[in-house]
Amino acid sequence: MDEELKCPVCGSLFKDPILLPCSHNVCLACARNIIVQTPEGETPPQSRASGNSDYDYLDMDKMSMYSETDSGYGSYTPCLKSPNGIRVFPPTLVHRHCSITCPLCHRSVSLDERGLRGFPRNRLLEAIVSRYQQSRSANVKCQLCDRNPVDATVMCEQCDVFYCTPCQQRCHPSRGPLAKHRLLPPTQSPAAGSQQMPAGTIRKQGTCADHDMENFSMYCVNCKTPLCMKCLEGGKHGSHDLKPLAAMWKQHKCQLSQALNGVSDKAKDAKEFLMQLKNMLQQIQENGVEFEACLVAQCDALIEALTRQKAKLLTKVTKEREYKLKVVRDQITHCTMKLRQTTGMMEYCLEVIKENDPSGFLQISDALIKRVTSSQDQWVKGALEPKVGPEFDLTLNTDPLLQTILQLDFVQSKVESATVPPAPLLQLEKCCTRNNSATLAWRVTVPPSNPIEGYILELDDGNGGQYREVYVGKETVCTVDGLHFNSSYNARVKAYNSTGVGPYSKTVVLKTSDVAWFTFDPTSAHRDIMLTNENRTVSCNSYDDRVVLGTAAFSKGVHYWELRVDRYDNHPDPAFGVARINTMKDMMLGKDDKAWAMYVDNNRSWFMHNNSHTNRAEGGISKGATVGILLDLNKYTLTFFINKEQHGPVAFENLEGVFMPAVSINRNVQVTLLTGMEVPKNIKQQ
Repeated sequence: MDEELKCPVCGSLFKDPILLPCSHNVCLACARNIIVQTPEGETPPQSRASGNSDYDYLDMDKMSMYSETDSGYGSYTPCLKSPNGIRVFPPTLVHRHCSITCPLCHRSVSLDERGLRGFPRNRLLEAIVSRYQQSRSANVKCQLCDRNPVDATVMCEQCDVFYCTPCQQRCHPSRGPLAKHRLLPPTQSPAAGSQQMPAGTIRKQGTCADHDMENFSMYCVNCKTPLCMKCLEGGKHGSHDLKPLAAMWKQHKCQLSQALNGVSDKAKDAKEFLMQLKNMLQQIQENGVEFEACLVAQCDALIEALTRQKAKLLTKVTKEREYKLKVVRDQITHCTMKLRQTTGMMEYCLEVIKENDPSGFLQISDALIKRVTSSQDQWVKGALEPKVGPEFDLTLNTDPLLQTILQLDFVQSKVESATVPPAPLLQLEKCCTRNNSATLAWRVTVPPSNPIEGYILELDDGNGGQYREVYVGKETVCTVDGLHFNSSYNARVKAYNSTGVGPYSKTVVLKTSDVAWFTFDPTSAHRDIMLTNENRTVSCNSYDDRVVLGTAAFSKGVHYWELRVDRYDNHPDPAFGVARINTMKDMMLGKDDKAWAMYVDNNRSWFMHNNSHTNRAEGGISKGATVGILLDLNKYTLTFFINKEQHGPVAFENLEGVFMPAVSINRNVQVTLLTGMEVPKNIKQQ
């Protein structure tokens, strides 16, 4: 982070930094040194200085005292040079027409009558520099020295006291009851930070420089500057887009945090890439030595006529090795530089986010967000891929006759030696579950020499059993449906190409929902069925019974859902229950052998399966009633409820397989599906 906290002019840590319109910072003293005069009446193409400030940087009254007969141009001859190589101009006699040029982007801006006071002071950067200096220089002193306390060497975790070595040996020996006390280095103790912080440190609310004692409360989006209430009364910002300061502060912090997430991922990939390149250096060295040894053995086995040709071949191998080494070293240098810049910027941005000064934060947030976004764009596709491989694709043919030996040369292969794909990397941030479906995503960090032809995704049975293939194809994102609810699945993936199948990825554990959330399925419903309320409410435009199924399928666990009767006219008898996916849709639920249901009118009900009616029970439904269905696939039973009370005995037993929620109605009934409900407690025992 050092580079972010150093002035581009003097090369030292910022002191009294001011914020230029281009969002770059310079020290106040350095800004005075790089001010130059411009011809009278001429204005640089960039904007004039604007903003709020805490300093009266340039006394314009003193400037007007200088002779107006001097040339309108200042001296452009540099006499100083900063450690950063930026030209520094000595203080000169400054006239009314002055400008300052940013030493980083070289954008010029003319000064108005306020001079450098027109540039806002960067309080956030000043606070970060101060905290950075404290963290580097502050030392914890011994608390038992009588005079002139020296630096502490240990801190007792139980006594909460800092000791130098003599005081520790005298007052806190490591024997007797004190032998069990834990002594820590001062820098690792939690009390060190509090001892180093200056007493009475209080964060000040940003105040308006134009209106004394007025705190900033609003933010002008057009001018990108904080405002106080008196600034608003002036009318300058009357037609501008004004936002509360706190809201804009939180919004920009959120934007900066989101942008940092992307850069953080790229920095992580860059670190892995650097490790890969460093490992490749060793591989190239080893492979090069091995290849040379093999080549020497082949050449020594040939007759003396091969001697001079052998030297030529060795030269080619050496050149190839040096070329690969040079390419990899160049990539390491380039990537290290980019990573250092990105890491420094990230650390600086994190320090900025920690600050609690909204106005100061908003002064620099736009520029930081753009920098972070731009930094992320630098890691384009292909930037984190090695430009060469560690293998040497050179083949020596020793079969030709003696007269062709002098014409021997390497046969360059057009493709690198074939290898199986590496293990894919599961992207945990993109892996998720919804109801009884699981979505997994993965990627390959190092591209193999032979293109990947596809991937194989495997899941276990939810009980830690054997894995089974659930997807084979080229996509790197897959959603698996039809899993058991309230179950934990282990998933893994591997890649394959023409050479073979690569190793498995690391295993990820995905847990499905405890309870089912589902709707009616419009794709399998009868054409007379009408669905509304995001497919949770069903009605029918036919006088005949029509069936509609739910989107969930159950084969394991205990599941409960309800249907609320929204409309009930002329005493129809709707049916509620479960069914196979291929049940008949144009008749009452339960009339075929693929559905198990209870049909009910306003006075009584019956259970029905395969057109067999059983267990007539008194009690019916009306508008506003609820019908509950309890499917217990641990006990293989189906039970019904009306208005939260069990209705009749257990309706069906020995239910095995896959079942879907189902209902059949006609035009006299409308019901709404209620899901994600807890299992009733008042269940009658068999």
